[in-house]
Amino acid sequence: MPMWYNNQAMGAKLEIGRTYSRQSRVEEWMTAEKAGNKGVDALSTPTLVQLVEDAAMACLAPTLGENQVSLATHIDLEHKSPVPVGFILRTEVEVVLVDGPRVSFAVRVFDEQEAVAEGTHERYVMDRTKFRSKLEEKLT
Repeated sequence: MPMWYNNQAMGAKLEIGRTYSRQSRVEEWMTAEKAGNKGVDALSTPTLVQLVEDAAMACLAPTLGENQVSLATHIDLEHKSPVPVGFILRTEVEVVLVDGPRVSFAVRVFDEQEAVAEGTHERYVMDRTKFRSKLEEKLT
């Protein structure tokens, strides 16, 4: 397994150990209550997954070529603790595997008091034109 992936179409070299961290405040629209789970006024798991995806995409962005996208292919996330509205979250991702176009991340999310979630996330780097072509095939 290569420790980095650097083909001609990509930007900067992608290496194991590359990290990205992002902070966000939990807003009312991000709650399980707003997603339909009545009485659960805390960060929803779908929103947590989106925060992880956002951080992973931001981590990869500087390494992508002009015509490349990264696509989520897998997520394994344990949501361990509720997070109330108003709390600040810190979402951390770290590249732990680069196998050609497949990139795996270790993921950790913290609120102001404790670890909220941990797991893994995998993305696949693909040519945007090839991706659009696959979409068009399904539509025809």
